[in-house]
Amino acid sequence: MKRVRVHPLPLEALPQTEVMLVVDVIRATSTATMFLEAGAQALWLTAGLEPARTLRQNGELLAGEVGGLRPEGFDFGNSPREAAAAQLSGRTVIHATTNGTKAAHKAAGLAREVLLASLLNAPAAVDLAARLGSDVTILCAGKEGQVGMDDLYTAGVLAQGLIAQGFEPVEDGAQMALYLAQKPALPVLKASEAALALEREGLGADVDFCAQIGLSERVPRMMGRQGAALVFT
Repeated sequence: MKRVRVHPLPLEALPQTEVMLVVDVIRATSTATMFLEAGAQALWLTAGLEPARTLRQNGELLAGEVGGLRPEGFDFGNSPREAAAAQLSGRTVIHATTNGTKAAHKAAGLAREVLLASLLNAPAAVDLAARLGSDVTILCAGKEGQVGMDDLYTAGVLAQGLIAQGFEPVEDGAQMALYLAQKPALPVLKASEAALALEREGLGADVDFCAQIGLSERVPRMMGRQGAALVFT
């Protein structure tokens, strides 16, 4: 039996799984997808800013955010629009965010395969996850310990795709996500706290960008570790 679960938050006690799709649609996993789309050869995800700064030794680029804004000394913020416009052929990007990269580190201890998913790469992420295993979990990053409606919606879109490939939804997390995903993407994302916080910083255009479904076929996949970082290509 092929199963899909949804965890609305990266809580302490989560079960092991074959494949984990990590979702931080506004904006870490959307931005990670666009870094690869822009030609980056690898993404190193760290759980905080200081490990990212420490790892930068051979011309790597730093990307991240604090309160939605680019940290001092970093090359990029956490904007998928900014990433999409970059020229990154052959470069390595070290990425650190408040919620998404921490969720990826949580996933790394629970799954054989860890993928970064968003609306931008949802169809491709579903296809890859379905090829990699029959037990798929979608892990939502949330926002600073609170459930994020934007992430739960994206989990629902991913779950819909997996169900179309023969997966059975398991437990209430999946059912809640599927219910939410019956709505159009942009209004749901715009109503989320993550989107409202970006609007207050004048970054609302990022929300519109993140709401596009299937813009990219790139799916960041964990390939190993580099010091304190998870390596995705």
